Amino acid sequence: MARITAGVTTSHVPAIGAALDHGNAGNDYWRPMFAGYDWTKKWIAQELPDVVVLVYNDHASAISLEMIPTFAIGCAETFAPADEGFGPRPVPVVEGHPDLAWHIAESLILDEFDMTIMNKLDVDHGLTVPLSLMFGQPEAWPVKVIPLAVNVVQYPPPTGNRCYALGEAIRRAVQSYGEDLNVQVWGTGGMSHQLQGPRAGLINKEFDAAFLDKLTADPEALRRMPHIEYLREAGSEGIEMVMWLIMRGALGEVAKELYRFYHVPASNTAVGHIVLQTAP
Repeated sequence: MARITAGVTTSHVPAIGAALDHGNAGNDYWRPMFAGYDWTKKWIAQELPDVVVLVYNDHASAISLEMIPTFAIGCAETFAPADEGFGPRPVPVVEGHPDLAWHIAESLILDEFDMTIMNKLDVDHGLTVPLSLMFGQPEAWPVKVIPLAVNVVQYPPPTGNRCYALGEAIRRAVQSYGEDLNVQVWGTGGMSHQLQGPRAGLINKEFDAAFLDKLTADPEALRRMPHIEYLREAGSEGIEMVMWLIMRGALGEVAKELYRFYHVPASNTAVGHIVLQTAP
């Protein structure tokens, strides 16, 4: 059967993609941030999954305020890089895994999650930046990807508890798939940051560190955290961290932390990154 072997979280700051695309990753500002992913690049080269279920949020690239699904799953053969106003990123087209995606979609819907099925979906920096951080700038991505888009842009977003439960349901779906596949689940976005208003530029290192600690040791506490606490402590965009709880729920009750990285700043955002392994 298919199995989930690991989970990865990472920020998906658009400026990270721009730094890579314009050859600035080695300058003094960006070098320390990119160095924090060297360990993971070596690890994933040895533990390369067949499929990544990549949890991200669309930034009004493919999904507008005219129609806002809470949870949407990409079931297409391929997903093109989105034009976010400056042309698409010069990265490979993302190859999907329609068979597994449709199996997960069916399983989730029958498990009483209302999923929006996307048979056409252009993917923006929320999805492509994490791939670039893990794999660099290859001619083709070395894994197949199932995009799972979450609304964390327009209030109300889903609760942390609902996201964690969705991760648990994804785990059940993957384990019921008959083909022998190595699957990873990635949660992206965050960490603390605010892009507008009097608190623009807010970064809360203490909150971020506590969140990373609890992600492994006490995820039950995180799934009970209300929206207002993310807003108060992590800024208006800190709510993106509920997407990390989908990853954590998919790993099962026990997970082992393999690697952690935290860096400030990348643009005006705290970059958080963690690699977790499922229990044997």
